[in-house]
Amino acid sequence: QVRLVESGGGLVQAGGSLRLSCAASGSTFSINTIGWYRQAPGKQRELVASITSGGSTNYADSVKDRFTISRDNAKNTVYLQMNSLKPEDTAVYYCHARRAVLAGGGDYWGQGTQVTVSS
Repeated sequence: QVRLVESGGGLVQAGGSLRLSCAASGSTFSINTIGWYRQAPGKQRELVASITSGGSTNYADSVKDRFTISRDNAKNTVYLQMNSLKPEDTAVYYCHARRAVLAGGGDYWGQGTQVTVSS
């Protein structure tokens, strides 16, 4: 099992920055990919950014050059640095982890953290 706890959301003006953190616990050795999704009211949940155990990253086109995902393996924590925030970035941000298939597979989600960007 993997437990994910997010922190760092809040209210910020357009153009500002926030950093989200996701602390993982449990069978963290089995995590293959970890990252962030977001869901705005009335919209589907979408991938924001992810990072693999090997360090490869993937970003949504809408956040490239503004957001940066990183991980601290010693702390079992993944971060999402969000710069130049826009009102359309307003959403609940969820941490997501996928276990390696050889470890049993499975997707795990955090409880979500609200990010609100005012214009």
